[in-house]
Amino acid sequence: MADPRFYSAAGPFSLKELADFSETKIGNDADPDAMFVDVQPLSEAGPEHVSFFNNKLYFESFAKSRAGACLARPGAAYSAPKGMAMLLTPEPYQAYAKVALSFHPLATVENVAGPGTIDETAKIKNPCRIEPGAVIGARVEIGKNCHIGANATLGEGVVLGDDCVIGPSVSLAYCIVGNRVIICSGACIGQDGFGFAMGPKGHLKVPQLGRVLIGDDVEIGANTTIDRGAGPDTVIGDGSKIDNLVQIAHNVTLGKNCVVVSQVGISGSTEFGDFVVIGGQTGFAGHLKIGDGVRIAAQSGVMRDIEAGATVGGAPAKPTREWLREVAALQRLGKKKGG
Repeated sequence: MADPRFYSAAGPFSLKELADFSETKIGNDADPDAMFVDVQPLSEAGPEHVSFFNNKLYFESFAKSRAGACLARPGAAYSAPKGMAMLLTPEPYQAYAKVALSFHPLATVENVAGPGTIDETAKIKNPCRIEPGAVIGARVEIGKNCHIGANATLGEGVVLGDDCVIGPSVSLAYCIVGNRVIICSGACIGQDGFGFAMGPKGHLKVPQLGRVLIGDDVEIGANTTIDRGAGPDTVIGDGSKIDNLVQIAHNVTLGKNCVVVSQVGISGSTEFGDFVVIGGQTGFAGHLKIGDGVRIAAQSGVMRDIEAGATVGGAPAKPTREWLREVAALQRLGKKKGG
């Protein structure tokens, strides 16, 4: 069970209620009136808990689990431990997310403003919680049900939609943020892009006159930085999820529902389609076009455009099969005697 010092669980809920929440089917003649108090991992769950089985690597944990109920694909029901109620679905992890949100809904916001600085021209809808030390600049607009963490700074003119969570020590400037956006601790968004006119007498700073536009349902991890545009805007599309320690440079356009894993660095003016997945520590040259549905392996170096639907890896990045063949060939060369 989640530590009650930090999380309070709703419920308990019956198996039928959980099936309704998660849009799953009750399997193996389980009792729909059985009650459950929380979610737990397979290895730690007891008879009062709900867990999920989504990856065959965890089959042993599933087979030994004491969980009272488990979300899984239909085929897993035949291997379930005796007495485990099954909630069957083709998408167990998404169903688990719905069940977990049922037990742990997003916190409601009370109308609280702690000690800090709130400019008199700021417009803040109720309810809204503003923690101590936060600074809200002139003409800022904050939607309802927002939570602004301690020591966060919202610069002049920043706009937040409804139901946003801004973590401690976040810095927002020159940006317009959609609804239901989560920005974790220490993220810096809207600072100057890295723009200089280089010359033999020195490097002249180019004013960065764009914004950062963040769509609905975006999540941005701790200590990630997103530069504002130099003229065009930097854009983060609806539903995209960005991990910790990511750098996104000026004028980048990230499409809808993209996933960017930690320590990725994206150079300026690169454009991404929708549903792109980028592995950790990948680096991008500037002014590239990355098509819809592209998947990029971790630690890749992307130097050229990538067509929609491609899966690539390596540095320089190339189609995955070609890259893996080259890696295998190098390994064989390294093992040759006298090499």
